[in-house]
Amino acid sequence: MAYNIDRNARCAVVGHGSWATALVKILLENERNVGWYIRNRDVLEHVRKHGTNPRYLRDVRFDPGSLHLSDSLDEVARDAEIVVLAAPSVYLKTTLEPLTEPLGDKFIVSAIKGIVPDDLITVAEYVNRRYDVPFDQIGIVSGPCHAEEVALERLSYLTVVCKTLENSRILGDKIRTDYINVGHSTDIYGIEYASVLKNIYAIAVGIAVGLGYGDNFLAVLISNGAMEMSRFMSQTYPSNRNTFASAYLGDLLVTSYSQFSRNRRFGLMIGKGYSVHSAQMEMSMVAEGYYAAECIMKINRQRGVDMPIARMVYDVLYDGASPSVSVGRLTGRLL
Repeated sequence: MAYNIDRNARCAVVGHGSWATALVKILLENERNVGWYIRNRDVLEHVRKHGTNPRYLRDVRFDPGSLHLSDSLDEVARDAEIVVLAAPSVYLKTTLEPLTEPLGDKFIVSAIKGIVPDDLITVAEYVNRRYDVPFDQIGIVSGPCHAEEVALERLSYLTVVCKTLENSRILGDKIRTDYINVGHSTDIYGIEYASVLKNIYAIAVGIAVGLGYGDNFLAVLISNGAMEMSRFMSQTYPSNRNTFASAYLGDLLVTSYSQFSRNRRFGLMIGKGYSVHSAQMEMSMVAEGYYAAECIMKINRQRGVDMPIARMVYDVLYDGASPSVSVGRLTGRLL
């Protein structure tokens, strides 16, 4: 029997980073009360007392009376029918470790753009396998949308992905605002992998910028990244998808070009001569593309898709290859 989201379903967000904070802001535009699991006690108390996240998007103000704040994951999950996961993929298993509340009767939404390390599976696949949640009770929220611009209420676009368009529309109504336009899709596999791959290509762009390559080359690099992304998806999970849509190409473009892109910034530091460790220490947020680069290469050992850009990023980040030599070699592979 198909799962149908109740239009009055209560929502909760898991995570307290910039994107989690932005999602809470968006949901409160339409919901009277939103659950928010904040594991860090200091952050939790600051939000409860001052109505702001002291670490991320500090200018976003909340009415604590509209929030069900807790550092108990079971409590937050128990009181919600829709649970939105918004913690970095590398910390997902640790974040969910305290959970004993069953998720089988809930709708789980991944707003995470990363692969679960070690397991080499997407967040949707992990939730399905680990918590026995059917795919028709799993959704994805993705698109070219930086948390910083949501905080400023600049017009942004998100795509809501569910197995059925009806669930996608109901979930979309909960995040549609004057500054958030919502599109709909059923391509869970493609959009989730697109959100993973674009972070790798944004690191490649950052490396190239750090090495001094100009806009002409970046245009070629990004367009080849788009082709590489499309090639991976079509060879691993064929579907009648339009990879020129904003959830695919648009997300790649904004992550490659935006001043708010943490993956581009991470690559920029690598291109300028930082070691991987030094670049990670300099970053205040997780660059998902770092972990994705290794995961995708491991996945691709069985797939055999031609992915020279992703290979270059992996070689630089994990094998200690010279950024300048690696990008120089890559230039001969681009069209």
